[in-house]
Amino acid sequence: MTTQKPETAKKRRGRNPKIVINADELEHIEALADGAMQRNPALADRLLGEIGRARVVVPAKMPADVVSIGSRVTYRDETTGQDKTVTLVYPEDADISQQQVSIMTPIGVALLGLSTGAEFYWDTRDNQRRILTVIGVEQCDTANSDAEG
Repeated sequence: MTTQKPETAKKRRGRNPKIVINADELEHIEALADGAMQRNPALADRLLGEIGRARVVVPAKMPADVVSIGSRVTYRDETTGQDKTVTLVYPEDADISQQQVSIMTPIGVALLGLSTGAEFYWDTRDNQRRILTVIGVEQCDTANSDAEG
């Protein structure tokens, strides 16, 4: 008889999907947010807010379908209907020509910790709000090159 309550709660939470962060990445991400506080306080605040509401888990318990550093994620812009695939990286590894997006960008902050199927909003540099949906997440072994063995 109370089965409708969870559905209502899910609908309310739609704007802020649940996020999960790898415990091994947390300290580095927090340091990046602290360092950005003077250069880009709005972005730093948003990243710290995401960290604050995240469930932090040890690497062994990190779900395979959650975006973390090194994940290749495909998302759809619901405004344009276009799909895009990027890899989430630390700023020092960012290279947009290789579709490597820094966690210290608005889209990087928005993607962090999301799972397949999550919808989220992203504010462009032109102050346009876009709704994006995570289509798929692939974990890449960032410590291993493409060499054999």
